Amino acid sequence: MSAVASTKVTDDGYEDTVYHPVTNDSGPEITIKDFNLWYGAAQALYGISMDMTKGMVTSLIGPSGCGKSTLLRSLNRMNDLIDNLSVSGEIRLSGEPLFGPQVDVIALRKRMGMVFQKPNPFPMSIAENVTYPLKVDGITNKSMLADACEAALKGAALWGEVKDRLKDSALGLSGGQQQRLCIARAIAGNPDVLLMDEPCSALDPIATLRIEELIDELKSSYTIVIVTHNMQQAARVSDNTAFMYLGRLIEYGATKEIFTKPRTKRTEEYVTGRFG
Repeated sequence: MSAVASTKVTDDGYEDTVYHPVTNDSGPEITIKDFNLWYGAAQALYGISMDMTKGMVTSLIGPSGCGKSTLLRSLNRMNDLIDNLSVSGEIRLSGEPLFGPQVDVIALRKRMGMVFQKPNPFPMSIAENVTYPLKVDGITNKSMLADACEAALKGAALWGEVKDRLKDSALGLSGGQQQRLCIARAIAGNPDVLLMDEPCSALDPIATLRIEELIDELKSSYTIVIVTHNMQQAARVSDNTAFMYLGRLIEYGATKEIFTKPRTKRTEEYVTGRFG
């Protein structure tokens, strides 16, 4: 089933957003409506409106500086750390607003697991890395921590490789293992959403393939949003793809259609390599 809509983005010559994502019976986990963002006087996002469906992978693609990471970091409000930031419009997670004075930002971020561009394991043991978010939440029961550690490492397809090395430093793992460890740490707290910002850009092709296989395995349990410059990766791992340009959402649709039958000229030019 696919949804069809058209959302006005701007009145300065840009056409309406072409909107044709695939959905499922779970409905949207994340709803974005007319979302704008400014860094001081400089506007970075313009009228973004889109739904991200539970149990699906959404890729954000576009040239550098188009607003992909800005939008991703708006979902867990990491952009709040930037001075003179302002927003309008709304983003909702399971129907609950993400912005507003009543929102507990710490609680919100616990619902949004985050995986960064470069693996960033903490300088502590493998087990301590995975259980760190649980300990921050005040969980001290050793049995509960051990069970959560094993479950998260299995979820990140890493348990078999490290089960006999849990007390070893995480810094001794390979790059691909470190990134899967970071995924395990992100899912240990049982979030609703998994955000990935260029998760494979620092990895070799073999490690990249393993992460992509893992994304496919995880999507049944999480709503996954991934920023990637690698269009082949977006085509391989995502159900829906959003093409962004100059802070605007140009086209959002089923990944297969975006890459084989894009409906806007600007999307076609980007996916065929004419610019970007």
